Amino acid sequence: MLRVELTTQLLRIRTLVVLACLAAVPVLSGFSYASEAGHRNGRQTGLFGASPYSALNHAMASLAFIEPLLLPIMVALPAAAIASSDREWGTLRYLYVAPVSRARLLAAKVGALAVVTAIATLCVLTAGLLAGVAIYGWHPFHIIGAPNLTGGETATRVLSATGYCLLCMLSIATIAFAMGLLLPRGIEALGAVVAFVIAASLFNGSHALPALQAVLPVHYWQDWTHLFDPSGTAHLGTGIVAQVATITLATCAAVLVLVRRDPAA
Repeated sequence: MLRVELTTQLLRIRTLVVLACLAAVPVLSGFSYASEAGHRNGRQTGLFGASPYSALNHAMASLAFIEPLLLPIMVALPAAAIASSDREWGTLRYLYVAPVSRARLLAAKVGALAVVTAIATLCVLTAGLLAGVAIYGWHPFHIIGAPNLTGGETATRVLSATGYCLLCMLSIATIAFAMGLLLPRGIEALGAVVAFVIAASLFNGSHALPALQAVLPVHYWQDWTHLFDPSGTAHLGTGIVAQVATITLATCAAVLVLVRRDPAA
């Protein structure tokens, strides 16, 4: 089931277009700042200011740029499709007759969801890394206002940031998956998730509702960028708990949809 689900989703034109769009952003941004190679990017600070110093700098800056809005929307697109495609194609009832248990069906779809989310996230990093090598070269990771990172420090922080970002994207992917099972069509689920991401981002940018911000998974998505501050510290514990709680709640909602109603209807 997992192999069939992955083959079906990854070879779709829509998924390939999504991955191409994600890869295009780091490549185009790399060429746009090619003249700044080896120097600070204008008056920018943080990851964006240090982006032209090395390939890894550019890759992490690209991830920080794409993660707040574009990456979650692009992740939600295949996630909603994974949940709704069998129903829309009219093959879901045949899977039940096969028979394929609902638990096995859910496990295969959740596994495919995790793999596709990882591919989308790594696509950004890979494109940023390759573009960075070609344009800026391979140099030590530079932090503005602090010494360059050693190889071990770079590996630890990059892997930690990537894992945290992947967990964040998996949280929005599971929300899209649950909406895809609940709503009649995948496009409706995608629209609901896009509206949620935009609304949550707006609420997160406002200081009027701090209690609401604290329960939004979006609120913690950029916490990993503090790994690359001069202090080199980031408090990721609360963000990890928030993402895991979101994933758990969305997965439970998906289970309830499959158990309590006929999603093929």
